[in-house]
Amino acid sequence: MRLSARVDYALRAAAELASVVDGADSGRSRPVTAEQIARSQDIPPKFLESILLQLRRGGIVHAQRGPDGGYWLARPAVEISLAEVIRVIDGPLAHVRGQRPEQLGYHGAARALQEVWIALRASEREILEQVTIADVAAGVLPGRITELAADPRAWS
Repeated sequence: MRLSARVDYALRAAAELASVVDGADSGRSRPVTAEQIARSQDIPPKFLESILLQLRRGGIVHAQRGPDGGYWLARPAVEISLAEVIRVIDGPLAHVRGQRPEQLGYHGAARALQEVWIALRASEREILEQVTIADVAAGVLPGRITELAADPRAWS
């Protein structure tokens, strides 16, 4: 699996927004400027602006202009999975040559590859839909994710 810089930055920006909650116990993030996000996550500011626009169009964040403006999550962070952010930024999770795995037509000795690609997509979904932006922002991941990451073979 290859994640683009756009996806990496989008996930980091969303986690940063999740970490900032207003003091009114509403559970809603207070507006944070793109400059603040860029600075705290070391993301190129111009690149971040276009990513935040995509996240706004995709319903992940809201934006407000003006002196009290900025960005905040459109829903509670616990309701936003990593998979959702990835889909907004890069589209479907698993494509082979730009096609969905179930649309591929392999023949002969390569026929089983289609099932491999479908299983790969299912594994990605299992992990990426289980982990939320809230999990990342809190630094507390679901048990299965922690277990997978703890396996030394996962690091090589």
